[in-house]
Amino acid sequence: MPYRTYAAGDSCIILEFGSSIDPESNQKVRKAASLLSKKPFRGMIECVPAFHTLAVHYDPYAVGTFFPFETASSLIDEKLGEEIHLDGVKPRLLEIPVCYEGAHAPDLAFVARSNGLSEEEVIEMHSKQDYEIYFLGFSPGFPFLGGMDPRIAAPRKTTPRLKIPSGSVGIAGRQTGIYPDETPGGWQIIGRTPIKLFNAKREEPSLLKPGDRLRFFPIGEAEFQSGGGSLWE
Repeated sequence: MPYRTYAAGDSCIILEFGSSIDPESNQKVRKAASLLSKKPFRGMIECVPAFHTLAVHYDPYAVGTFFPFETASSLIDEKLGEEIHLDGVKPRLLEIPVCYEGAHAPDLAFVARSNGLSEEEVIEMHSKQDYEIYFLGFSPGFPFLGGMDPRIAAPRKTTPRLKIPSGSVGIAGRQTGIYPDETPGGWQIIGRTPIKLFNAKREEPSLLKPGDRLRFFPIGEAEFQSGGGSLWE
């Protein structure tokens, strides 16, 4: 599992698996994160996956040497020399209802116009894809998804909104994602789901997990108001 290692401060090591955003690099990140989480080295605090990098946070004092970075790097190499396979794990496919109508989709017209498409075409392209969750970040439970049709790509807003409603579905560049909670943000909002993606009171707060796949399907305002069903077990 080849990777490049470098320090990020005095208590974090970055593992870089390539330099592009693609499923193969992200799978290597998830494999490394899974192995280190199951078999942490002494002093390790947590590991945080991203598109093609993994941040490994550690306590330099707990590592127990005068050269904590070198020692932690060696321990990581030792752990990642062991094999772990995610290939046999079947990813979950979750279907997320989205209302692409009215006030729930304030930027849908902009995304359509900037790509020379109709709003209906944007909705069709956005909802016919299966997306892979590369990682969660920005805010608790926010999924960064791979697999969006590049024909509906759109730039971030020049001035971010101060409040984006929870469940809002947005586009930024060639990515799409869902805002689990009300936060500021600069993504172009094209719809909203009534599904609650993050619940801090649950044992597993986030409904979505890295490696899951999801698919959007359009619903109307009435179904949105009814809650669109629940995906929580």
